[in-house]
Amino acid sequence: MKRQDDPDIIGGVEAGGTKFNCVLANSPEHILERATIATTTPRQTLDAVIEFFRAGEQRHGRMKALGIASFGPVELDPETLTFGHIAQTPKAHWSHVPIAPRLREALRVPVAFETDVNGAALGEQRGGAAAGLTDFVYVTVGTGIGAGLVSAGRLVYGVSHPEIGHMLLARHPDDDYAGHCSFHGHCLEGLASGPALQERWGRSTQDLPEDHPAWQFQAHYLSAMCHNLTCLSAPQRIILGGGVMLNRSHLYDLTRLRLVQTAGGYFPWITQDTVSRYIVAPAHQGRSGEIGSLILAQRLLAAGGADCGPGK
Repeated sequence: MKRQDDPDIIGGVEAGGTKFNCVLANSPEHILERATIATTTPRQTLDAVIEFFRAGEQRHGRMKALGIASFGPVELDPETLTFGHIAQTPKAHWSHVPIAPRLREALRVPVAFETDVNGAALGEQRGGAAAGLTDFVYVTVGTGIGAGLVSAGRLVYGVSHPEIGHMLLARHPDDDYAGHCSFHGHCLEGLASGPALQERWGRSTQDLPEDHPAWQFQAHYLSAMCHNLTCLSAPQRIILGGGVMLNRSHLYDLTRLRLVQTAGGYFPWITQDTVSRYIVAPAHQGRSGEIGSLILAQRLLAAGGADCGPGK
């Protein structure tokens, strides 16, 4: 039986295009249980997520709030009927899936809902590579490409959340690949995501040697993205995460070198001596989104436990 002074139980879901990371915790620093569930069909995946939390509640007590940081695009306005849904997405079978409503109804718990990259940005802001910063960008390069932008300490939104992965860039001069994105073909995600790399080169990125031309192409596109983000929001730091980056650490140096070249001395904070502090890896190495989802749950609980979207 839960004592009155026992800490509250909260849950977090980092919903990615390849896997769902699920955690049951008292806080982002005190994890009770975690599980990784492959992203297959919506029914199989969400059923497995529900089973994880139900089993965990049997051992640790009722969950008070659930934070979800999901791949997208997603509907973030809690005043709409489609709050918590995935919108039209390149991920097969997942368009219009009501992730937040499904988990809320099955687990009978209020939910906070965000993009996966915004969740990861919150995670890195809490004791990570963005600790103490007010203006930064977190980018994930993996199954898809997305970014969470933080300005003056707050996540940035417009009519929806930013879609950095679908920006259009100048091609590498030797690149004739049509692109992987089902909507835009040769957008950033269509040229530089994990599936695009595998389709273009015919094998997994983990099987490509460091001197393979794939990495020069990748550095071209990622440095162009960083250049554009610098022009757009002048962040104090750009954090590059996701499986493609974290599995091939040499890509950081290639991207930094190329960025210094394209910057051309225009930005005084982008030089050979400073770029390694400007373009960095996540400090929470694979756990940024997990931590962010728990921060969302904590904020929801502190706000009284009603479903919420961004900035709540």
